[in-house]
Amino acid sequence: MATPIKRIEKDFLLKTLYDEQIPVMYLCDRTEYILRMEKPVKSEVYFKSDRPVAGLKPRKKMDLMFDYKGQVIIFSIEVSAVKDDHITAPTPEYLFKNLDRSYSRISTPEDLKVQFTFQGDRFSLHYPKVQEYESGDIGDWMNKVDPRNLQSLIDQMAAWIRGFASGYKMVIFKEVKPATTEERIVAETGKSLYLPSTLANFPQSDPYPKKRLITEEIFRRYLESTGVDPQYLDSAISRFVKQKFDGGFFSDAWVPVLFQEYVIGYIHVWINQEGKLPFDYNMIDTLYQFAKVLAHSLKINGYFNSGRIKNEPFEGKIMDISASGLLFAYPHSGLSSALLPDSELAVRLVAPRRNIRATAKIVRRYKDNSMGYFGCRFLDMAPEDMRFLFEYLYGKPFTDTDASFVAGSV
Repeated sequence: MATPIKRIEKDFLLKTLYDEQIPVMYLCDRTEYILRMEKPVKSEVYFKSDRPVAGLKPRKKMDLMFDYKGQVIIFSIEVSAVKDDHITAPTPEYLFKNLDRSYSRISTPEDLKVQFTFQGDRFSLHYPKVQEYESGDIGDWMNKVDPRNLQSLIDQMAAWIRGFASGYKMVIFKEVKPATTEERIVAETGKSLYLPSTLANFPQSDPYPKKRLITEEIFRRYLESTGVDPQYLDSAISRFVKQKFDGGFFSDAWVPVLFQEYVIGYIHVWINQEGKLPFDYNMIDTLYQFAKVLAHSLKINGYFNSGRIKNEPFEGKIMDISASGLLFAYPHSGLSSALLPDSELAVRLVAPRRNIRATAKIVRRYKDNSMGYFGCRFLDMAPEDMRFLFEYLYGKPFTDTDASFVAGSV
């Protein structure tokens, strides 16, 4: 699991990127670009790429990586301006470290075949779908609730909500489709619409490493996508919040219920009476956990069985491979749309003298007009298989130093 870097260390690393001209890697559409920082960091970062990045436009997200003294660092930026090979973006809020290191990637040997199978159950459902979602463990909650008893779970959630909110509403998008502004933006983003006070405005930033909240900028982009003229966006946002206050709402939150990549519904909670404290992040955290347990409960009670996909092996086109992971391509389809970051696949590598079985976790993905591309990291590979794969790919003995490297301790 990546570790967020604290602010002081983050500022130091960003300064070092400029001072030492450390190369930053960007992988897109099967192409590796090398970026170097052009100016000292203030409120924005300025990069110069080794060549223009094909298809790069403002508002596009770039996932970047660099190596500092043997430690791999990753971060994301959202492009604000691009001209030829010059890229400008707001300073990233987070940098992350403690990643699993990767060996050098090589072209796939002609005599190697790779076969994948989804780990766990997969579904094709008629609910709004999001490209990124937060998967998470609900193990601790299994000691508090019985997910097989759906009604009891809902009753517990209602009792908890009554302790801090005036009321709540739970909606599943089965017979109804997203219709209101709140429903549509929650369904499109898979994030929470969170207004701790209707006397203020939307959150300006999102404190969660895996983004959960609809910030003012996200809401602004949504309104613009619906046809609101850019010059009226500020007033449209203010009117939206004011209408809630005029309607008697002091705090308001709409939290999505996510099942895999689907937004199957939402939980709406509000405060419309004096004497209650405004909603805070602890409330959002707990409601997110309830939503996860609720989705799990619906699954084990057979709610999604009609959309279950047969868990059959499939083959992707292997673009490159290393001793710690691989990149493969698969045509756009219902299957490829279910291949999301954090998904885990059972992988079988068939080499001339050995078959290797392991788990591959998707850590990134990107796409072009016809194909999706999926970067995977190997997990749970037996030591003797790791040794064989290393020697098979690189044509040299697997040393103790190599073993430490793949474990992330070098």
